[in-house]
Amino acid sequence: MAHLPHAPQDKLDEVSEEMAVAAAIMGFEPNSFKIMAHRPEILRGFLALSAAVLGPESKLDPGLRQMIAYIASAAAGCNYCQAHTSHGAHARGVSSEKIEALWLYETNPLFSDAERAALQLAQSSASVPNQATQAHFDTAKAHFDDAQVAEIIAVVATFGFLNRWNDSLATDIEDNPLAFAETHLAATDWTPPSDR
Repeated sequence: MAHLPHAPQDKLDEVSEEMAVAAAIMGFEPNSFKIMAHRPEILRGFLALSAAVLGPESKLDPGLRQMIAYIASAAAGCNYCQAHTSHGAHARGVSSEKIEALWLYETNPLFSDAERAALQLAQSSASVPNQATQAHFDTAKAHFDDAQVAEIIAVVATFGFLNRWNDSLATDIEDNPLAFAETHLAATDWTPPSDR
């Protein structure tokens, strides 16, 4: 059970348009946003950042962005975001087989050299303490231009906010991403967030 309840109905009404957009993109209204609605201006600010990083002007493939977000969330230990990003990757065309093999990206033939470079940069950047080195950036730059590398880091940083938000609050996972994660992340150490 989450440490904070959803925002009261008057606050949710205040952000009803934003929640409708999120539901159209994700297929459900995220519980994290319902809690964030306690402060509608924070939710709106976060959504503006998310649109810039993950929206239609993005430079990276949508499936790759979700895999980057998954690896970053896994490195940070946020089970809520791992469920969301694996489900999101699948919705953006990444095969279940590839999602199940994400932690084997360094050697698994399902992943291209470019994907390996992006995921390695994401994992090292999301680790605490940060483990990103010049070598990680050099490898990424062999496959991506500067704007795309900046976007990789922006995805990691955006999910860094969500990782801390959802892991700290023990946000309840919605049914669809929960079912996907229970099925496709079973071979990893992923478990639903427990009560703390």
